[in-house]
Amino acid sequence: MASCGGLSNLFLPRPGFANIGKTYEPVRLILSISSARKHKRAVNATLGGVTPATISGLPTQEKFVTEYEQKIEEIRQVLQTKGEDDPSESLVLVDAIQRVGLSSYYEQEIETILRKRYVASCSCTYGYYSLHDVSLFFRLLRQQGHYISPDVFNNFKDKGGRFRRNLLQDIRGLMELYEAAQLSFQGEHILDEAASFSSHRLRECLPEMDNDLSRMITGKLKWWNELGLAKEIKLARNQLLKWYTWSMSILIDDFSLSLQRMELTKAIAFVYLIDDIFDVVGTLDELTIFTEAVNKWDYAAIDTLPDYMKMCYRALLDTMNGIGHEIYKRHGYDPIDSLKTSWERLCDAYLTEAKWFASGDLPTAAKYLENGKVTTGAYVVLVHLFFLSGLGNGGGIRLTDVSQLVSSVATILRLWDDLGSAKDEHQDGRDGSYMECYRNDHRGLSRAQARDHITDTIASEWKILNKECFCLNDFSTSYFRRAALNAARIVPLMYSYDEKQQLPVLEEHVKFILFNQTNYD
Repeated sequence: MASCGGLSNLFLPRPGFANIGKTYEPVRLILSISSARKHKRAVNATLGGVTPATISGLPTQEKFVTEYEQKIEEIRQVLQTKGEDDPSESLVLVDAIQRVGLSSYYEQEIETILRKRYVASCSCTYGYYSLHDVSLFFRLLRQQGHYISPDVFNNFKDKGGRFRRNLLQDIRGLMELYEAAQLSFQGEHILDEAASFSSHRLRECLPEMDNDLSRMITGKLKWWNELGLAKEIKLARNQLLKWYTWSMSILIDDFSLSLQRMELTKAIAFVYLIDDIFDVVGTLDELTIFTEAVNKWDYAAIDTLPDYMKMCYRALLDTMNGIGHEIYKRHGYDPIDSLKTSWERLCDAYLTEAKWFASGDLPTAAKYLENGKVTTGAYVVLVHLFFLSGLGNGGGIRLTDVSQLVSSVATILRLWDDLGSAKDEHQDGRDGSYMECYRNDHRGLSRAQARDHITDTIASEWKILNKECFCLNDFSTSYFRRAALNAARIVPLMYSYDEKQQLPVLEEHVKFILFNQTNYD
């Protein structure tokens, strides 16, 4: 579950993208279940080499579901057995299950295994374990909310306090060490050293690896078409697949969350649309009127808007009120006031930004970043996700309890976005960047020095996010916590623009996930 941690695009987000094929039999069983949803080739293997169309007896769909459920239970038995017999293999199994997005089926078994290993670790010296096993153990426990000291990695240092050179040949161990290092808190310098040591060596040896290992490292919405907003606001981006990729990646850990992904995609689509209205379509006067209308949240305000904004405004209110109603049906409360507030904050921040750049005066980097965290849309998306998760109903956790977590995700997104050029995907609108403001604050600073500052800030923000997620260790919040982490993890992939301002890496993974699926109809 590696975060970006400031290492460019070399290591891609883990869930769903890892190739963990060449392992032992239980892991192949896990792969057969996950791949059955994704790849025709793997489905044939899962069904013993027989294609679904040739199976007699039960209908194809029912036959597949029956075998699928049987394999789910087979893995449960394997987990319980390995959890008792072999500490190392049980952790590899847990990792494999999480990587392919099946952990929601085995939450109790996974917690039992990790809690047992955590208790055992209190009297363990780790001296006889491999770098891979200790790193995996460390990462899985921290992900689950169990504190484990980074001092466990001192066993892999020489007398001079440096990581031993013989580890440079242990590629699997270095990969796992790098992922473990991404779960560091502020002040854990040994994990900073681990990240630097492992990433440097992995970059060196990447060209020498076979394709599978190299790939392992390097990582339908009718609703939108019916709205007709892409035709109404022609300069706005119409990137439905990209928007759905966001929600799919954020909520990848549970395949039962189709409705939540759909509702989240709607919010994401409006973030992009309204961003384009402010950046490339509206005049400052029009944007002021639009912001006032959003703050009123009243259909009567439609009459005050320019024609091209009317459809967008009506659709925004209709869609968000619909999401609020859906949450009410599922969880018994209507969060529309909180949803409305998130859109008010977003438009207020967009308008502030528009005024800055219309005047030609750059704000300080600190002011820009504080406002820019809101203009990422992360606050809007995570507020919607918070309530779609069933949180915020009366007692228990409140939005204010996750404010720092949301802020860290937004900071990571803002800075990654601004590492690119100020021109956004061939659009000609007004759009500043943190780098521009920072260099204006520090005259004479080179672009490379500013980039170093930004990547260091991202790495620091990841430590804060890791700590926030670690402290938010309650079963009721696990779904939201994982989703927020996924939102931050997917950022490097979503902003991996090439020289043509396209996203070839994202395109490759979208095709892999969506277009290689088997149709069982």
